[in-house]
Amino acid sequence: MRRLLLASVALATLAAAPFASAQTFKVVMHSDVKALDPVWSGAYITRNHGYMLYDTLFALDENLQVKPQMVDKWETSPDGLTWTFTLRDGLEFHDGAPVTSEDVIASLKRWASRDSMGQKLAASVAEYKAVDARTFQILLKQKFGPLLEALGKPSVVVPFIFPKKAAEAQDAFTQSDNVIGSGPFIFKKDEWKPGEKLVYVKNPKYKPRPEPMSGLAGGKVVNLDRVEWVWIPDADTQMNALVNGEIDMIESVNYDHLPILEKAKGVKVLTSRTSNQYVFRMNWLQPPFNDVKVRRAAAYALSQPEFLEANIGDKRFYKVCKAMFTCGTALESTVGMDGLIEGNIAKAKELLAEAKYDGALVVIPQPSDLGVIKQLAPVAKAQLEKAGFKVEVQPMDWQSMVTRLTTKKGPVTDGGWSAFGTSWVQVDILDPLMTPNLAATCEKARAGWPCDEGIEKLRDAFIAAGTPAEKKAAAETVQKRAMEVVTHIPLGEWVGVWAVRSNIETPAVTAPVTAFWGISKK
Repeated sequence: MRRLLLASVALATLAAAPFASAQTFKVVMHSDVKALDPVWSGAYITRNHGYMLYDTLFALDENLQVKPQMVDKWETSPDGLTWTFTLRDGLEFHDGAPVTSEDVIASLKRWASRDSMGQKLAASVAEYKAVDARTFQILLKQKFGPLLEALGKPSVVVPFIFPKKAAEAQDAFTQSDNVIGSGPFIFKKDEWKPGEKLVYVKNPKYKPRPEPMSGLAGGKVVNLDRVEWVWIPDADTQMNALVNGEIDMIESVNYDHLPILEKAKGVKVLTSRTSNQYVFRMNWLQPPFNDVKVRRAAAYALSQPEFLEANIGDKRFYKVCKAMFTCGTALESTVGMDGLIEGNIAKAKELLAEAKYDGALVVIPQPSDLGVIKQLAPVAKAQLEKAGFKVEVQPMDWQSMVTRLTTKKGPVTDGGWSAFGTSWVQVDILDPLMTPNLAATCEKARAGWPCDEGIEKLRDAFIAAGTPAEKKAAAETVQKRAMEVVTHIPLGEWVGVWAVRSNIETPAVTAPVTAFWGISKK
């Protein structure tokens, strides 16, 4: 009954909306939005919101190469310790204030305290220096090879540029309410209806770069006057709204609906270019996963195929892959993975016995409204229970789950959690510095809070690696150590599918993050 009621309300909302112009674009994203701060939150829906409002100093093109975005030019001193950057002319925030070096520096400091790669960069920075309004310097204590890659980090956490006042108002571990950026869209906060819709309008003063769009780089040319993120929690209702022309796009298609959508008149089904990796993440602060033997037991007990089949089902769009830095990349490796993630129940039971596991309850939150990861928790429960774990799955909406994972560090009896399943886009996990789950920096780490000095030293060694062979060897040592202490467990890879109306023109090569520049509606 509740599902039917939600569907009726969603359709009534669409029907009651004023007639949209040709350049109003309605899309159902993969989740509703509750957190608006893309530095504080690790949720992809909040990151996507960030790309609407904010701009970046650098960005990755379609070949995953770093290109300038807000930066006009830059140079490096011969010793590699002084980097000087000049911003493009004409950059301004939505409130009309110019973007200055002071805004950039404040934003980078806040971002670097939160992001795994940013934390490593911060450890090498001696000083940020504003030379003039458009020129700033990063002065290093020691060389940091991937500095441009850090400034152009495409996903969680993205070094978005905030106004200085907003960047300094809240530390990165406290959510900011700022919605003023310098990006291609302006957020209509007065039209925001949580649980229903968000509205963005074209920023008329935004000046795209002159180069053609390429991935997240190049000219962010906006052809849409208004973009509405309409939240419809029921997947069947989403599909019907698209088929009936009531919305223009579904960002994340339910794979069970592909046979219908692939044949539907007026609909185009598109496949994402970038893969994603499912992971299982445990809470190091609370029993039972504060014990490495118990974490290792879980790594033996879990098995990838069941997760992939339950969540995706269509073999065209998933594959088994143990590589921590994903398959098909320069750092692909199975070092440290021997015997793991293969459903070895006997070995898992052996480790639980050694750890004297006493039946402590494992609480796994489940996102009931996010189809592509919804089945991770039930599959984990079934596999862990075979090994002797006592498991409880607790359903909730995705945004509530994100908040719980971020803010609840205590025991499960006080609203805490033990483990969760989620997914990371490939451009988040290409190396040991980028991968958020590998930051074993204790209280400064992301939810799960792993604490391991050994991993941090190995990640530092990756920074110093020069040649591709050295980088590969350094990455393998990180992967091996990560699976020894179990920062997280890779559960296989999948490719996203989205769908649009036939009158929607999209870029030939889509960005690894959902972006709304380069899209046209005929």
